[in-house]
Amino acid sequence: MKPLKTKVSITLDDNVVQQIKEWAEADDRSFSQYINLILKTWISEHSKEK
Repeated sequence: MKPLKTKVSITLDDNVVQQIKEWAEADDRSFSQYINLILKTWISEHSKEK
């Protein structure tokens, strides 16, 4: 069974969106998948600090 996902709406700066789109395309992922990957990595790295 796939993990549950929640739809969210956020506003990002144009330059941030463009950079993420470029990275996602280079990694053959969707924009949404790449944002999820970035956030999971950030959370994992910063959870260790506490």
